[in-house]
Amino acid sequence: MQYCPGRSPDLSQGKGKACVKILYAAQLSENDSALYRLWALQRLGHTVVPINSYAFEPGSEFLRKVQHRVQVGPWVGRLNREVLAMAERERPEVFWADKLLGLQPSTLKQLRKMGVASVSYMIDNAFGPRRDPGWRLYMRDIPHFDLHVVQRDSNFADYKSRGARDVIKVQTAYEPTVHFADEADYVERDAARTRGVSFIGSPYDDRAVFLTRLWRECGLPVMISGSGVWRERLESEAAAALYTGMELYGAAYREAVWNSKINLSFLTHSNQDEFVHKSFEIAACGGFLLAERSAGHLARFKEDEEAVFFTGFEECVEKIRRYLPDAEARGRIAAAGGARAVRDGYGNDAQMAKIVERIAILRG
Repeated sequence: MQYCPGRSPDLSQGKGKACVKILYAAQLSENDSALYRLWALQRLGHTVVPINSYAFEPGSEFLRKVQHRVQVGPWVGRLNREVLAMAERERPEVFWADKLLGLQPSTLKQLRKMGVASVSYMIDNAFGPRRDPGWRLYMRDIPHFDLHVVQRDSNFADYKSRGARDVIKVQTAYEPTVHFADEADYVERDAARTRGVSFIGSPYDDRAVFLTRLWRECGLPVMISGSGVWRERLESEAAAALYTGMELYGAAYREAVWNSKINLSFLTHSNQDEFVHKSFEIAACGGFLLAERSAGHLARFKEDEEAVFFTGFEECVEKIRRYLPDAEARGRIAAAGGARAVRDGYGNDAQMAKIVERIAILRG
């Protein structure tokens, strides 16, 4: 899989670095961020040999749910045999498991005997209060990876307590070939924008109630795009009024950001997020970002200059009413936020380069 021929990203973060061969196992489709990370590694000059974990899932939706929960069965065995067979054939320096839950500890032990360094990229929180299923094998794998990549400070102690050898923190990132700014003038385009207060994403935590209140109590022009789970979380009247009935990926996602006057970004508190990739994607697309206030967001964007933040419902309403009619202010902040995202390396290339540099140190 070669990277998408969209906007050319800045590769300066990876120049002059030694290139390695990486066996990369992940869910790989046009709608998965794992594919974006694969593209970034390729752009940085590394040879990436993909293993698409979708090929090792049962055909039945019911069986896929069972396998995800318990991580046993013939499909798990096939995945692990394929990892080892590919490692024998390709002789990579690095095995990269991107949000992969089906690895067996014996596979990682064998990779170490073969001299292959192993890295787990896991931005979900195996230790969080959300208590997602599917972590059985992953928890047993923790001591056997050479490097764990996480996105929250609390995970350092979590992983070390489980015997992790090394842990590095990176931030989730935007994909420069997909998330880039509109060439049209922001203010001139504003009258044609079809989305007022826009949220694109999943109905975690209390988002359904929050967004319904914005619409029902405050009369704000809310529009929601995301998975069909929204129909279950929203009241029927709110679903009919707010939910577009579609998930958005790639160019459709980028254009929805362009067409939104205000792009909302929530933390997933049940995942103990410090920041979210959506915030970096919105900024990179040149969209006006109204995000939930956090130390992680504040460290990455200047408040009211590069992004606008809120804490709680009342402040969110206040900020929406302040900025919804002011296209010039939104355009100024959106442009500054996009420039910050590019300048400070909030894209995949810079984040992947940090990980590969850490692997090189571990390999000596």
